[in-house]
Amino acid sequence: MSARPTIDDEQRRARLALRHLLAPAHRAAGPEEAAEAVLVLHASDPATVFLSTAARLAEPDRAGLERALHQDRSLVRMHAMRRTLFVVPSDLAAVVHSSTSLKVAEKERRGLLSFVAEAGHDAAWLAEVEQRTVAALTAAGEATSNQLGALVPELRESVLVSPGKPYAASQTVGLHLLRVLAMDGSIVRGRPIGGWTSGQYWWEAQPVPELLPVAEAQAALARRWLESYGPATVEDLKWWTGWGLREVRAALDACGAVPVTLAAGEGRALPGDLEPVPVPEPWAALLPGLDPTPMGWQQRDWYLPGEHRAELFDRSGNIGPTVWWNGRVVGGWAQRPDGEVVWEPLEPLGRDARAAVAAEAARLRDWLGDTRTTPRFRTPLEKRLAAG
Repeated sequence: MSARPTIDDEQRRARLALRHLLAPAHRAAGPEEAAEAVLVLHASDPATVFLSTAARLAEPDRAGLERALHQDRSLVRMHAMRRTLFVVPSDLAAVVHSSTSLKVAEKERRGLLSFVAEAGHDAAWLAEVEQRTVAALTAAGEATSNQLGALVPELRESVLVSPGKPYAASQTVGLHLLRVLAMDGSIVRGRPIGGWTSGQYWWEAQPVPELLPVAEAQAALARRWLESYGPATVEDLKWWTGWGLREVRAALDACGAVPVTLAAGEGRALPGDLEPVPVPEPWAALLPGLDPTPMGWQQRDWYLPGEHRAELFDRSGNIGPTVWWNGRVVGGWAQRPDGEVVWEPLEPLGRDARAAVAAEAARLRDWLGDTRTTPRFRTPLEKRLAAG
């Protein structure tokens, strides 16, 4: 019996640099290439999509990303893994929708039915409101949530959530219904209401993505994930997808993943990914909060030292802006109100590392121009740096 291949942490960091397009010599030519490299872009904070893309482009191009999102639709926003909002390459949308989004949508729909039941409505009432909402949006072409509320008055109906509790609050039917319709794939977030850092969008109707057999879609997503994030552990893929352990193992088997030995324990890799890859020239990067690279694995010790985590994560486990040197997180950064991009190391760095990080900070400052951005999920180090 042949020995199980071993892939050490240095090789994992080399793969990260090359495949996530973070080493300068390997940066992307366009936003679609940048998104494909990391599979999906986290979009809970709208600024992350732009900052994550800019960090991976040879020539950051905000207009090109906006065109991909709002005109060409080569990149689409959709809820998927762990109920999170992502920007997904259009050629991957059906795979993500069938493997993950529909399962999330089923759970959200059960919650929606319970929500409207509090107001005395049943499933038939909800189905009618859904049909009228999609029809109104199709006729309008695009509409804001408020405009849809005027077209379909039931969307404005308020329901008291957690009555009698200190945290009781009234929420509208539209707040929940539009989210579920987006998860179903019936509607989609279009252009933002305001600038690129805005979290409010125009809604648009869309054809429901193609439905694939669930097992087939999960195997396809597992393969694509290993191409970008492998080798990795079963636990990493389980955390990233939000699937059950049985689904994860079946998907890995179906895509032909083979066991490998990692410093973290047993991992999985694709059969063609067992040989060493070239280690790139020294590189630095400034990645935004919720960037897909630091959020790509559950077990992070090989690129993110445990002693840095208290400064870089909020209380809910959301990572803030990070500074990278040769495949490891070595600090964090922030933008101050005057526009300056500042950073702080969390461990000793040599002269070359400091110069490379400073150059990336200047590059980011130039790209941001007059825009000011604050992460939606703020972390201790980011808050301290931004305050000066």
